[in-house]
Amino acid sequence: MLLATIGLMDDADIDVIEAGIALSLADNPRTDADRLRRLMTGWAVSLQRDLAPSTAKGRALRLASLIAGEAGLTGDTQDYDNPLNADLVAVATRSRGLPISLSILYVALARRIGWRADALALPGHVLVEVHGGGGSALLDPFDHGISLTAARAADIARQAGGAPVAGGFPAMSTRQMLVRMVSNQASRARLNGDIGRALMLYERLTTIAPDQGGLWWERARLQQRIGRLAAARASLTAMLETTHDAQVGERIRATLATLARSEN
Repeated sequence: MLLATIGLMDDADIDVIEAGIALSLADNPRTDADRLRRLMTGWAVSLQRDLAPSTAKGRALRLASLIAGEAGLTGDTQDYDNPLNADLVAVATRSRGLPISLSILYVALARRIGWRADALALPGHVLVEVHGGGGSALLDPFDHGISLTAARAADIARQAGGAPVAGGFPAMSTRQMLVRMVSNQASRARLNGDIGRALMLYERLTTIAPDQGGLWWERARLQQRIGRLAAARASLTAMLETTHDAQVGERIRATLATLARSEN
């Protein structure tokens, strides 16, 4: 799968595992992508071979017993900022990852066998919600797939500075999951002063999610920072074409005018 293809696809048509593999290959063309494919296939076969639980809690426990229990995939508490924790193929190889990358594996596996599951966006964290039998169950992929109550999820959000959300936390689309995973890498690169790496990642982000204006804005800011003013103007123009917010549009036009004056 090509990254440019992802940006043209409807969300429902994106295979999140193949998209994650494409992102991994963009960094390391020699990465063992087939290992992740074999792992996902093996897990799916195991689940389909078993007497599948019908309740949400039973499904959540079964997913966790496979991914965290048998395969040993959990959160990297020792080297959290390692960029490999946001590389889906590397996560499968190292058995360690960030909340978002681990959540992608849980959600992808559940959906592969016809279960409904979603990655929930909390401030600074991601949980997985599994559905079944008319109910739902929460689990934390970063903490060995343990089950959580809604109250505990709210506590996690509050500890990260987030306010309680009426009706629960928002479920991420497939594209949003990919964006969150790559954004983790981009944020860390920028904090480390690696502007070239951060810009490359924002270029990937705008390729896979061209309709998300905030990504174009960050890309333009980085281009401006390193003196690529023409490129920054092109990024802002692309953002202007996708926004429907009049105030945002005015802000973009003002910034474009400022960049034009800087070039003269």
